Formats: sequence, structure tokens, C-alpha cells
Amino acid sequence: MDALTLLLFIAGLVLLVVGAEWLVRGAARLAAAVGVSPLVIGLTIVAFGTSAPELAVSIRAALVGEADIAFGNVVGSNIFNILVILGLSAAITPLLVAQQLVRLDVPLMVGVTLLTVLFALDANISRLEGAVLFAGLIAYTAFLFIQSRRENSAVQQEYEAEFGERPKGVVQFALNVFWVIAGLGMLNIGSRWLVEGAVALARAIGVSELIIGLTIVSGGTSLPEVATSVVAAIKGERDIAVGNAVGSNVFNLLSVLGLSSIIAPTGIAVDVAALNFDVWVMLAVSVACLPVFFTGNQIARWEGLMFIGYYVIYLVYLFLASTQHDALPAFSAIMLLFVLPLTVLTLVITVLRELRMRRRLAA
Repeated sequence: MDALTLLLFIAGLVLLVVGAEWLVRGAARLAAAVGVSPLVIGLTIVAFGTSAPELAVSIRAALVGEADIAFGNVVGSNIFNILVILGLSAAITPLLVAQQLVRLDVPLMVGVTLLTVLFALDANISRLEGAVLFAGLIAYTAFLFIQSRRENSAVQQEYEAEFGERPKGVVQFALNVFWVIAGLGMLNIGSRWLVEGAVALARAIGVSELIIGLTIVSGGTSLPEVATSVVAAIKGERDIAVGNAVGSNVFNLLSVLGLSSIIAPTGIAVDVAALNFDVWVMLAVSVACLPVFFTGNQIARWEGLMFIGYYVIYLVYLFLASTQHDALPAFSAIMLLFVLPLTVLTLVITVLRELRMRRRLAA
């Protein structure tokens, strides 16, 4: 592998992560300065801003005709956000789902994911379908503003402590404007370097650009979400940890995929391999959140560890499939006959126990 290729890829990734951090920091404080509530800042600017790397990379990839990276980045990031970010956060501390908006967002995430899968069935996300997704973003943002007013005081205070800081004086205000401009510039440069490096990396190691997009690129562009959710979990800000991951997933589909499909001359082509497997994994992961989120109002440690374990299994499958390894048939059989049924059974039992407990409390 060319050392320059690897350096280009890593430098692009660093610029994306730092650029997203600067953009979120500056934009959040500027919003606070003009009177936007900390809850709205956390639900929109921060959740959307941490997805800025995905947006920059997918748009860049769409512009240069690298559809596999554009689509793989979105799908891979959504899988990563649930299985790794929520999993890791819950493993640190059980995540209480007190925020009503999150409980509304999870069914919304499932619905948007299902819509995306339906759009992808013809192996292309057209410009019209991209416009439909982006229109959904506008409606979703309006929904966030309306629902934020109904949150309980505990959630309001949690967001106030994290995102309520306002710039003091002209100098600090100008500094935050600089953070926003510099962050956008770094996202632009970083996305170009990362896409070029990803294409070269895929060719150098002999795997498809889709695999690179689903794994290395998606994991790298999700680092801001990792930092936000894990730090929030450590600090006990559990609603922020959950809301960031779920909100980013919705944003990835409505904005990142929507805009990329609009910009690409013929929409975003969907690789047959992704259509046959990865989009269904993304949908299954989203659906799995329903029983996890709505039982006991929390994500338990064992559920977080289960999520992380499934991501490892997903990576192993991608590796075996991309190399056509001899172990692939046996691995697939074990997953289909034992692991998946056992997981479904566990979730069903958990839901039934929750329903039984609620009936007892109601009686």
C-alpha cells in the first residue's frame, strides 16, 4: 500500500473530525447567543453537526461519481451509530430513555429507514426520491422545535448544562464565527482527501469501495458521534447520549443521502451487495431498537454489549464475504440457525415481561 495514500486518508479523517468539532462548537454558541434554547441546540445543531463528516464525504463522493462510498458511508454510519455508539455508551452506564422526543424519534427512525430501503429496491436512489428525503428533513426539524417545548424540566436542565454557554463580548462572538468558517473549510478539504484516499485504499487492498465505505469511512466519519455520546454517558447525560445517536441516524438518511442523491446527476446507485444484505441489516438494527428502548425505559448494559457483539459479527461477515472465505457458509448457517433466533427470542421474552409488569402495576 502506498504510504502517501494512507497518509492522505488519515489526514482527511483528522480534518473531518476536527472540522466537525469546530463547526459544532462555534454554531452551538452562536445559536445560544441569539436566544436559541439549549434543548433545541442539542437536538438540531449538535446532532446534525456531528453528522457533518458524513454529509461532506457523501456529497463529495456523489460529485465525483463514487456512489458506493456515498451510499456505503450512510448505511455503515447508521449501523455503527446504533450497534457501536449506543452499545458502548450503554456498556459504560445503563442509558435511561427519559426524553420523550427520543421515544418518538425511534419509530420515526424505523419509518425513514424503511422508506429508504423501499427507495433502494430498484438499485438507485433517484433525485426525486432524494428530494422527498430532504423535504422530510425540513418537516423533522420543525417537529423537533415543536416537541422540544414539551420536554420535562430534568431534560431541559441536562441540555442547559451542556449547551447553554453563550459567547461573552465581541471577541468571543467573532471567535465562534471563525470556528464555524474554519470548520466548514476543514470539512471541505478533509472530505476530498478522504474520498480520494478511500478509493485508492480499496484498490490497493483489493476490496470493493462499498466495503471501505461501510466500514473504515463510516466508522471514521462517525467519530464525532462517538465522542459526543460516550462523553455524555460518562458525565451522566444519558438523554444526550441516546438522542445524539438516534438524531444522527435520521439526519444521515434525510439530509446526507437526500442531498447526495439530489446532487448526483442520475441519483445514487445502490450496489447489489448492499441491496441484498447491508440495507436489511440497517433496517433490522433500527427495528431492534423498538423493544430495547421501550422496555424499562432504558438500554441495559447487557443490551449494549449485545449491540457491540453484533457489530463485530457484522464486520466478520463483511470480511468473509469480500474475500469469499471458505468459512462463510458455516458462519452464515450459525448466524441464521442459532444466533439470530436466540436474539429474537430474548427480545420477545423481554417485551412480554415488560407487558406483564405493566399490567400488574395497572391492576
